[in-house]
Amino acid sequence: MLLPIEQRIAAELGVQPRQVSAAVQLLDEGATVPFISRYRKEVTGALDDTQLRNLEERLGYLRELEERRAAVIASIHEQGKLDPALRDAIENAETKQRLEDLYLPFKQKRRTKAQIAREAGIEPLADALLADPASPPTPKPPATSTRMPALPTPRPCSTAPARS
Repeated sequence: MLLPIEQRIAAELGVQPRQVSAAVQLLDEGATVPFISRYRKEVTGALDDTQLRNLEERLGYLRELEERRAAVIASIHEQGKLDPALRDAIENAETKQRLEDLYLPFKQKRRTKAQIAREAGIEPLADALLADPASPPTPKPPATSTRMPALPTPRPCSTAPARS
């Protein structure tokens, strides 16, 4: 299992987890890197500009990775194809690329016009046309109604002139 984001950043930067936690809190409150490096050295344990910029960049990357990880797990779970081994592999993916590689076989494809037509129940009509192009097809109504719902009746407009 991967370490929490703040501990991973602390290990990567070679600083204390409390320094990372303090910097993350300041960044989340809206403080900028130059402000933190100049005026909040006592809070962050004297992290310099370079460390803070690397921390900010890595924090953004890891948060995006966690959001994408949750979306991938939810998508595969909805398809009913999430097994414990796949979940473990997804949860332990350390990069976005590795995560996308794991998700690729389960990724939903774009719907084509043909797929939309099949879903609308037009496939039997197309099959009939392909089987015998000379005879006029007799379309069968689909099992479900595809009629548009009735629109509300418009109210009559008042034609009386406006008084001033």
